[in-house]
Amino acid sequence: MKIILSTLNSRYTHSAIGLRYLYANMQELQSDTHILEFTINEAIQGIAEKILDQEPDILGLGVYIWNVDKIAELIHILKKVAPQLIIVLGGPEVSYLPFRVNLDAADYIIQGEGDKAFYELCKKIESDTPAERITPISLPDLKSLKLPYEYYSDHDIKNRYIYVEISRGCPFECEFCLSSMDEKVRAFDLEAVLVEFEKLWERGARNFKFVDRTFNLNMKAANMVLDFFLSKEPPYFAHFEVIPDHFPKSLREKIKSFPHGALQLEIGIQTLNPQIADNITRRLDLKKVEENIRFLETETTAHIHLDLIVGLPGESLESFGKNLDELMRLSSCEIQIGILKKLSGTHIKRHDETFAMVYSDIPPYDILQNTHLSFKDIQIMKRFARFWDIYYNSGNFKRSLKLLWEKESVYKNFYAFSLWIYEQTDATHKISLQRQAELLFGYLTTRKLRNKADVAQAMIPDILKLKGRALPAYLKPFADDVEVESKLGTSGFNKRQN
Repeated sequence: MKIILSTLNSRYTHSAIGLRYLYANMQELQSDTHILEFTINEAIQGIAEKILDQEPDILGLGVYIWNVDKIAELIHILKKVAPQLIIVLGGPEVSYLPFRVNLDAADYIIQGEGDKAFYELCKKIESDTPAERITPISLPDLKSLKLPYEYYSDHDIKNRYIYVEISRGCPFECEFCLSSMDEKVRAFDLEAVLVEFEKLWERGARNFKFVDRTFNLNMKAANMVLDFFLSKEPPYFAHFEVIPDHFPKSLREKIKSFPHGALQLEIGIQTLNPQIADNITRRLDLKKVEENIRFLETETTAHIHLDLIVGLPGESLESFGKNLDELMRLSSCEIQIGILKKLSGTHIKRHDETFAMVYSDIPPYDILQNTHLSFKDIQIMKRFARFWDIYYNSGNFKRSLKLLWEKESVYKNFYAFSLWIYEQTDATHKISLQRQAELLFGYLTTRKLRNKADVAQAMIPDILKLKGRALPAYLKPFADDVEVESKLGTSGFNKRQN
């Protein structure tokens, strides 16, 4: 019996830790099991061909929000041309009801963590023992699992992020998040995990992304992991998702010790409005959040990634705008703006009637409207989020973008700018960097009525901070008046244009 484990990653640089857990725990079936990874950008019929070339008897597919529609298409094709193939689905998109994409053609579904359940199902299939079509959620003892890290290939280590974890689950009850469905936080045998990390390091791994939902919850474990990296010579990269109100002294001292570019912290703020936080059962200690963001901003070199959500039950655009303005007051770090999603199984559904929450049933299941935000408002904020990403989060316009708001509201001024961009382009994607700069210069000088020379003084260093970037014609007349932090100097401008 031949078994293929597969999924469609969202990017080539990503790797599927879930498949490797399944493979690691296949016991005597492991020699007959193989991993095939693809991306959502590949042709589905081509993926089907590559899978069938392996002549599998069983195909296990990981189903996630970014690939569920394409997985449905893949199943459709496979069952048309190879109806005898047994297809088993697992992953977040099949762990909770309702399933909002047609996956009926699959033979079996494993809900929840399938590390051991997949092996047990394959054994039943092999022995022709009857098995339930849907395996309900069960939580394996993490310390009994065989760890997956040796099954990252040398190619993975060289070209992809290596996903790792020291725990599963989350103690909090944020209603929009699937992690709130877990009963408790469960930990792996940390000493065994660190042994595996050392082996990965010796093989050349330098990009580690931790998938733990609350890395800084257990201080002893967090400090041991940070000590592992601090004992190594840079360069390396470690990404952690942390809670914003728990940075005791021991953790602070270690974070301060990381070299520039080595540490990235993702912090789910979501809202700074206490009433909205209460609506979604989210703990919010504003004083600690502010204190910790300021610490990270002023005393560390960590790259900070803060999250805000548009569309939370009860939150108006005015409230969201205050959130953004406050975060911008506290920090200059990346702020990721997301749109609320209604994931199957989450308790966010309890607000549907009270706040007239209307969601799309098509992935990614985002909010369409509610009592505070119209469909038009949501559309505008989706574009706002996209333009915020390419202008602010990209870091390409660090100096010139500040001219949009100066001492005024960041939210109100960027909102007006995003409306204007869309009027000019009727697009949110495939806007070249050159066009982005041209739009910003045009808006600042014609709508904000900024002096062209002043705008140029801020924009020219932004344009030329990357080697090989040419100065556009509309800025060239101001080049001699601008002192650029570049080895090119002002004499380099004309050479770049000739």
